[in-house]
Amino acid sequence: MSLDATLARVQQLDALFHPQLAQAAVQPVASSSSASGAGSTTFAGMLHGVMQPQPATDQGSGAANAIVQIAESQVGQAEQPPGSNDSPAIATYRTATQGAVAGAPWCAYFASWVAQQAGTPIGSTGQGLGYVGDIWNWARQTGRAIPNGPGVTPQVGDLIVFGNHHVGVVEQVQPNGDVQTIEGNYSNQVSRVVRGPGEASGYVRLG
Repeated sequence: MSLDATLARVQQLDALFHPQLAQAAVQPVASSSSASGAGSTTFAGMLHGVMQPQPATDQGSGAANAIVQIAESQVGQAEQPPGSNDSPAIATYRTATQGAVAGAPWCAYFASWVAQQAGTPIGSTGQGLGYVGDIWNWARQTGRAIPNGPGVTPQVGDLIVFGNHHVGVVEQVQPNGDVQTIEGNYSNQVSRVVRGPGEASGYVRLG
């Protein structure tokens, strides 16, 4: 029996057992939502509403999604002039790290700023960290460090660490295992980069 036939039969049963609802059901509808059955008080209307397609839910954690969205919003922010390690945007990134120095390498400043904006600040007091080695040491001390190795797959929103010299944000993991990242201070700007699964030394789980 088709869905339409099933709903018609249910409406007939409603009319037999609840004649007052059947009378109400033939009144003019006030809105398109009532016409679709979403606003109906009959069992048939409720059944129809339940069977409508539901929106997909986001499976990522709120913090991880926020980290990625904030990092994505900065892609293309570039040094002014190139090679200066500075710009108005980079000056903003430095505000998330105590003791930040203008003109210094800024990948860790960027990671600290993204984390702060997402509500998951880096550092023992949330002060931000400007040196990648300090980020990794803090992650180890707080149980957030995930050394890379066979079978290790990062999660969206993790920080991706390359020794003591560079850090970025994991945007997505591709089907072949490559890791798409957003990295500050890559080619003098905030860049999207695709990394091989073995390139990183480890990951930091913030969310």
